[in-house]
Amino acid sequence: MRVFLLTLLSLLAFAANSLLCRLALKSESIDPASFTAIRLASGAAMLVLVMRVRRVSPVAHGSWTAALWLFAYAATFSLAYVRLPAGVGALLLFGAVQATMVGAGLWRGEALSSRQWLGLLLAMGGLVALLLPGLTAPPPGSAALMLAAGVGWGAYSLHGKKALDAGAATAGNFVRAVPFAALLVAVCAPQLSVSRVGLAYALCSGAITSGLGYIVWYTVLPRLRSSAAASVQLSVPLLAALGGTLLLGEDWTQRLGWTGLAILGGIALVVLRPKPVPGV
Repeated sequence: MRVFLLTLLSLLAFAANSLLCRLALKSESIDPASFTAIRLASGAAMLVLVMRVRRVSPVAHGSWTAALWLFAYAATFSLAYVRLPAGVGALLLFGAVQATMVGAGLWRGEALSSRQWLGLLLAMGGLVALLLPGLTAPPPGSAALMLAAGVGWGAYSLHGKKALDAGAATAGNFVRAVPFAALLVAVCAPQLSVSRVGLAYALCSGAITSGLGYIVWYTVLPRLRSSAAASVQLSVPLLAALGGTLLLGEDWTQRLGWTGLAILGGIALVVLRPKPVPGV
């Protein structure tokens, strides 16, 4: 039960990142650059605090390369959600993350089974169908930014596979990402606008749903089988879409439903391994 509750809590935190960012930018209570910077800075502060309790120095972990990928993800994520609905954004992000990681595996010479190829084609077809022009199609510029965010997070995840202590590496990467965020704020200085509400949204996204969310996830991850960890993550775009509909008043369209089913179903075929048949 404890593992189940911690897993659910981390998944809700990941989905809440999309909702908080969309809510903050939709209401124009904060600009994308400020949201990115505050999210990364408050996330870094929370993670450093947790590492101090563990008596671990975050500076000794992580890398500047991973931090750059983390910043690229966070910045394009915020820019995309200026016009992108929460559910659509989470779906595009998740699809791009998995496509990046699978593509990297293929580049390294990893082989896919027929079932995995079918899943990959199904997921890519779903993404294409979601992006096709139409009344319910997402804004192309915002969609491209979210796909770029997915590539950034996928590259960050691949880089993080080498870390011996994922929590400490995440803390170190957040700390190193803060200077990049500060540079973004300096460049965008004339467009900066932060209200109290926007500040609260950004702080919550950084310190709680990002900082503490990652810590909870990395705490429970060793207790989950790889297939279970991959499968439960499939719920994040669905949770974000439901949250967008219930909390932000966004429409749940047939297009989103069918393309979401194709994307998540295809990803499931790729990342989930079938159970071995006894005696075979």
